[in-house]
Amino acid sequence: MRDKTQTNSAAPGDRLIRAGAIVFFIGAAATLVTVAPLFLGTTPFPTYMFGLSMLMGVGFLIAGAGVLQSVAAGRRQARAASNPSR
Repeated sequence: MRDKTQTNSAAPGDRLIRAGAIVFFIGAAATLVTVAPLFLGTTPFPTYMFGLSMLMGVGFLIAGAGVLQSVAAGRRQARAASNPSR
């Protein structure tokens, strides 16, 4: 089976997982920047920074959708391999 799989082939859902990870880390950085003034005693950032913090959840959902898409493709592939008459 390994000789048939290319190392650089992208499985279904891989792009969503990567995009979700990027969005998640942008949201995590925004969360750190937003929380830092609370500990440093400086003036808080504007309200839109709290909105950017919500990107953590959005990124998690995007990556989760990619995982589900990858699982569905794997199940379809396994079903096709176990039933070659179709």
